[in-house]
Amino acid sequence: MTQINGTTSKYPLRPNIGIFTDPKHNLYIDATSPSVEELECPTTLKEGEVAITVRSTGICGSDVHFWHAGCIGPMVVKGKHILGHESAGEVIAVHSSVTTLKPGDRVAIEPNIPCHTCKPCLTGRYNGCENVLFLSTPPVPGLLRRYVIHPAIWCHKLPDTMTYEDGALLEPLSVALAAVNRSQIKLGDAVLICGAGPIGLVSLLCARAAGAEPIVITDIDQGRLDFARSLVADKPGTLGTYLVPRGKSDEENAAAIVEAFGGVEPDVCLECTGVESSIGAAIFAVRFGGRVFVVGVGKNELKFPFMRLSTREVDLKFQYRYCNTWPKAIQLVSSGILRDVRKLVTHRFTLDNAIEAFKTSADLKSGAIKVQIVNED
Repeated sequence: MTQINGTTSKYPLRPNIGIFTDPKHNLYIDATSPSVEELECPTTLKEGEVAITVRSTGICGSDVHFWHAGCIGPMVVKGKHILGHESAGEVIAVHSSVTTLKPGDRVAIEPNIPCHTCKPCLTGRYNGCENVLFLSTPPVPGLLRRYVIHPAIWCHKLPDTMTYEDGALLEPLSVALAAVNRSQIKLGDAVLICGAGPIGLVSLLCARAAGAEPIVITDIDQGRLDFARSLVADKPGTLGTYLVPRGKSDEENAAAIVEAFGGVEPDVCLECTGVESSIGAAIFAVRFGGRVFVVGVGKNELKFPFMRLSTREVDLKFQYRYCNTWPKAIQLVSSGILRDVRKLVTHRFTLDNAIEAFKTSADLKSGAIKVQIVNED
């Protein structure tokens, strides 16, 4: 028995550790907060907060990018920085003001703390919060720790039918749910998905569940296209694939994509790479009045075929994170509609082996789709 938040608890505490990077692109494990002493202190938790043992965390491409490049656009690693924002865990203590959760509850952690006072927050689009604290985006420390403290309102209780691993998958699933919703995919829409990485693959599952038909997915890696086929092999509907070759123009790739659709110009594209040439090919591929919805993150400045957009009335839209998706994501996974999101996890490592987990995630030759770090302490 131990003391957590000033009360006796069955949960033994170990020294807290986190997975850090820094401006020199080092990646290492080090001590972090909240410390054991802070967790034991009865005044550490503030109103509305809970303490959590993080059990599962997925590695996102942005985590690898912060490690390798040190920045994503204006978000720059300027000091020691903890990575990770795809997590689920077990509540071990709650502030007396919290009535929705209790120790022992299993939760998925939505990794944002919006201000609730700016216009985006007040109009229900808190992903645009002007004062948001988004965990793992510098300088806000991420969730790749043994213990974290987080507002209870952003901790979503998991049903018994879902594992911690499932809970950690709700973050990338939320990206795809937001994309399918805002791109307005309808039953029978021909949908192009550019990029067969984790976001493209979960977008494939969501588009299929939304009734898109047919679907074509593109990538530069044949292995990922093969994985995409296996992901929906037991589902009705048509999936075409297109291996993007080097050296072809956007127009040539667009023509090949339309051919992969059987001559049909897609209604909607979910562009999940953020790569200029991929966006360009999508713009040339969609029908008159079609929609290109960019989910992927690209460079600060990109060139687009403006006249193609203009003369074909193609709508070009963009996405920034997500909002109001976690409850829907839980319903869809727990009901079985999107249970195959679990197939995305190809590699698992313990918290102590997190460095190897990142190396595997960053290595295209590893065949990794989604790497998860598991804490079984």
